[in-house]
Amino acid sequence: LPAGLTLAAIPEREDPRDALIGSTLADLAKGARVGTGSLRRAAQLRALRPDLQIEDIRGNVDTRLRKLDEGRYDAIVLASAGLRRLGWDNRITELLDPGIMCPAVGQGALAIETRDDGGAGFQIARRLEHAETRAAATAERAVLASLGGGCQAPMGAHAFINGETLFILALIVSPDGVQVVRKETQGPVADAAALGNSLGEQLLAAGGKQILDAVHGAELQPPEPRP
Repeated sequence: LPAGLTLAAIPEREDPRDALIGSTLADLAKGARVGTGSLRRAAQLRALRPDLQIEDIRGNVDTRLRKLDEGRYDAIVLASAGLRRLGWDNRITELLDPGIMCPAVGQGALAIETRDDGGAGFQIARRLEHAETRAAATAERAVLASLGGGCQAPMGAHAFINGETLFILALIVSPDGVQVVRKETQGPVADAAALGNSLGEQLLAAGGKQILDAVHGAELQPPEPRP
């Protein structure tokens, strides 16, 4: 964050899971067309179901739902949180467990940024703070920071709290879905950042670095010349 600004509050999280619209994962036929604009989701879908045809989809939520309804896809994947906040949770066909489809870092969580002056805006925003969501988001963001990745990295992280213990699952997946590096850890809630950082380092050491290097190297390649 720039100097003088702070995340005054992270309110209670909405459902962090990914959602399938149009079909369940098990009911998708071989070769079915599944739309997603997320490298993370596409890579995990290819790992789960190599037989599916993963296709790019763009636009806001209602545009993507319209494209599905027009028959351009057999199913699409969106964040449950966005659908619920827009009042379209009735469109959800299946919620994907984080152990099957690991969500993006911070998925479903909001952050309220204010001036770091302890003033009226900061004090009002602080009323919306949710300690458990803050800890989970802190852990997930620490995983991402340790990987040096951005929002388009083929990785996911999901943290949750049970009692006094924080649990974190994270993974890095090659874009083709062939290589999956998955790690889990747990520890005191107070150590959220340290746990996330350590988990990220474990992912890198277990082969995640090679996957990310290959992805970033491909991003730096000049585009193929058009004929």
